[in-house]
Amino acid sequence: MVIIGIDPGYARIGYGIINKNNDKLTHIQNGLLKTNKENQYISVEKEIEKLIKKNKPVIVGVEKLFLVKNKKTAIRVAENRGVILHTIAKNNIKIVELSPSEIKLSVTGNGRASKPAVAKMVGYFLRISTENIIDDATDALAIAIAASSSMSPASNV
Repeated sequence: MVIIGIDPGYARIGYGIINKNNDKLTHIQNGLLKTNKENQYISVEKEIEKLIKKNKPVIVGVEKLFLVKNKKTAIRVAENRGVILHTIAKNNIKIVELSPSEIKLSVTGNGRASKPAVAKMVGYFLRISTENIIDDATDALAIAIAASSSMSPASNV
């Protein structure tokens, strides 16, 4: 089953796509979504639609918002996150929302793990080098890995 992880942001939205076959996880793709600041919401929706149509995921994991210092940025991230959740729901795909600490705990065993520790474990689980992958994309892959544990191989959506 294909699982997409999304790390919502304002200027950068990370995505990671994996496949889960029984308990084996395989890396498919990762990167950053390109959005147009002039038509931000429409742009985000179109990019999420493309990911969904191309990859046909069974689950999409999305990181929950956490407290941030910059309220203006937090509001913009929340707005994009709303567009992301709406687009996934509109396509009748299971959404798994995870907090940063839940993702870190799932991937590293430590809810307070550092970004490098998360990236290292993403590489371990997917058997890839994460050295040249931008942190928004490794975070998205971690979200996909954590979301993958929300559904057993025999479950149905």
